[in-house]
Amino acid sequence: MTKHNRPLDYSLLKELCAIHAPSGNEVAMKEFLMNHIQKHRVNWKHQPKIIQGKGFQDNIILIFGKPRTAIFAHMDSIGFTVRYGKQLVKIGGPVTASGIKLVGTDTLGTQDVILQASKDKKTGVTTLEYKAARDFERGTELLFKPNWRESKDFVQCCYMDNRLGILSALKVAETLKNGAIVFSTWEEHGGGSVAYLQKYLVEKYKITQGLISDISWISDGVHHAKGPVISMRDSLIPRRSFVNKIIAIAKKNKCAFQLEIEGGGGSDAKELQFSDHPWDWCFIGAAEDHVHSPDEKVHKKDAEGMVQLYEAVMKEL
Repeated sequence: MTKHNRPLDYSLLKELCAIHAPSGNEVAMKEFLMNHIQKHRVNWKHQPKIIQGKGFQDNIILIFGKPRTAIFAHMDSIGFTVRYGKQLVKIGGPVTASGIKLVGTDTLGTQDVILQASKDKKTGVTTLEYKAARDFERGTELLFKPNWRESKDFVQCCYMDNRLGILSALKVAETLKNGAIVFSTWEEHGGGSVAYLQKYLVEKYKITQGLISDISWISDGVHHAKGPVISMRDSLIPRRSFVNKIIAIAKKNKCAFQLEIEGGGGSDAKELQFSDHPWDWCFIGAAEDHVHSPDEKVHKKDAEGMVQLYEAVMKEL
């Protein structure tokens, strides 16, 4: 196996993990990425066309050269919305154990609070609330409080899903000659943006191949330090001939990878598969422990291997 000789900027990953960008409110992440792209693209080998603004909501598309394939990396995260008083409603599917530290900001300021989950013994219904000195204004979003941990082999924090997918896409952008990179919204809470973004890519650039730059999970068949996963299926099944093509490219370029087979889970791929256009797609990403919790943990070898694999696939696909 060849090693990736351009290590990832884990300080940037730490910064990304702390940005407030729950589904439906990705503005801060969009602004951060736009600033990062404008600042650093001078050092990229090829200059992209940047598509964003009116008609694209809070999404960003980068077009390099003559694109044949698009990378999709969602910007949003899971979390909670303050309902009335101290009641909470989930954004996406976060872990809901009592004692988890949350943070939110309203017009009165920023406040750290504690998640409290209470299960009714008769109905089995779990009620979510937060413990705090004061009530937040209704509609305030509470996210996991970032707790960055880094060792020689691992990085661990909330929101590796999908800040690591974003970081990988940004790293690929440094050398990408032909291709599209899409930073999408709403993925964690039902999706929606890829439905119109894919339409634009097909009609404007004739792109119908998509790679999902997202984070998977460690399982009985997927292990740390064995390379990123190439998913053969989750709740959806991509076209086998397309996945086989990606596997062949990975082998040819001596990229480490693991094949993943799951019966559940999903990603932005669902809006490609269900579109009116004949998209081929594949989920490619590092796997993490402690999914959708404050403690998402990824091996650096898998994170860096993810970039190596994307570079090879985007060049040859």
